[in-house]
Amino acid sequence: MMPLAVNWHALLLRSVVSFNEFVIYYFLTLNTVYLLLFVVSLFEVVRFVRRTFFSDYQQILKSEMTWPISILVPAHNEERGIVDTIRSLLQLNYGEFEVVVVNDGSGDGTLEQLLKAFNLRKTDRIYRRTLPTARVRGIYASLEVPSLIVVDKEKGGKSDALNTGINISRYPLFCSVDADSVIEENALLRVVKPFMEHPEEMVAVGGIVRIINGCDVRDGRVTRIGLPRKALPVFQVVEYLRAFLSGRIGWSVLRSLLIISGAFGLYKKTDVVAVGGYDATTDTEDLELVVKLHEHLKRQKSRYRIVFVPDPVCWTEVPEKVKTLLLQRNRWHRGLLQSFARHWRMLFNPRYGVIGMLALPYFLLFEMLGPFVEVLGYLSVLAAYFLGVLNQEFFLLFLLVALFYGVFLSIAAVLLEEISFRRYPGWEDLVRLVWYSIWENLGFRQLLALFKVKAFFDFIRRRRRWGEMGHRGFREPAPESPAPR
Repeated sequence: MMPLAVNWHALLLRSVVSFNEFVIYYFLTLNTVYLLLFVVSLFEVVRFVRRTFFSDYQQILKSEMTWPISILVPAHNEERGIVDTIRSLLQLNYGEFEVVVVNDGSGDGTLEQLLKAFNLRKTDRIYRRTLPTARVRGIYASLEVPSLIVVDKEKGGKSDALNTGINISRYPLFCSVDADSVIEENALLRVVKPFMEHPEEMVAVGGIVRIINGCDVRDGRVTRIGLPRKALPVFQVVEYLRAFLSGRIGWSVLRSLLIISGAFGLYKKTDVVAVGGYDATTDTEDLELVVKLHEHLKRQKSRYRIVFVPDPVCWTEVPEKVKTLLLQRNRWHRGLLQSFARHWRMLFNPRYGVIGMLALPYFLLFEMLGPFVEVLGYLSVLAAYFLGVLNQEFFLLFLLVALFYGVFLSIAAVLLEEISFRRYPGWEDLVRLVWYSIWENLGFRQLLALFKVKAFFDFIRRRRRWGEMGHRGFREPAPESPAPR
């Protein structure tokens, strides 16, 4: 009996149509999860704003019970902005704190700029390695600025620099801050508050990161908040608002927060040392640290909290060129894949509670697999069009769940920012943000999906590349013209 001939054309048509239907349901599920997170975040932001309206941060400032903090600043080739960053940190409105700058084998004038600006001298202080690190070449201090310590060490990467800072720090809490960042004056008072409210349980607190491109900075302070002139960083403003105000607040409420930004996070030092500090073999040391803390504390059956608060603000610079953005996002996604590969045993494991049963499955299904589904979804729609099987109803439904749903969530995040924190003062900024919220889903998001697909193959090939941001430095406001006589 002759085998039946395979109708490859019919099989191809059925495959394309079936995959298109899968993509519709996938995007519908994904955006519904985003919507639920946004609703949770909305209620939490309203509650947070009402509660903090009556907060007395002066009481935290003056209380003898307020925990002292060590601020750790890893720096590698940051000569253009390092002095402004340190000046802003030294001006923070907080009781007892120290600033520990770790020069991680910079090849530019980072160390020289610091020594000159703060009149630092080499000391004979002994360096004790609680966590293993690269060799320390010198420790610098000044009687004029007693709360500042600068450590010069051989290059070991950001994780190694942070571990060095932990080793030399004096206080029970440490705050990791990027060298290209500016912290608002009361940020420490706001980020330490959860530790004051739950001193036994609190392990880590993340603050919000906002984009400094387009703002004016003077003497280490943001003096005027504005939007960047270029489109690429404005897209990132919208993206950051959605990620922090809709995403991290929601995950924090669900006790499932997996990411505290390396640009601004506060940690209890004993817990971080207990898990071995920062991991130098991953590309996103901040994500890996938080996941390690969850895994360790869940195994210990400890009562603990890792939370996000939207009030303390860190301003940081973002890429203004596509190539630089590619390198940054490639590293971020590789780091996510690395951490997932290390902690996959937590997945769907009830021993790890909502982390194993909710947060990690979400990251697997949507953050890791999502870029592939999105890119293939757009290609399958094109294939359906050229094969003549794309009907109008399906195409409109695809646009609704894949694009317009995302536009709605982006605009909702911008409006949530406006009704709660109102950092952007002018109505022109609000109009621009809403406008870019639309176009962010019609090009920028697809570009990021392609970056993540590339990152997956780089991860498979075990390629590691940090990539240089190419900081422009903070923009000083133009000097005022003299008044006419």
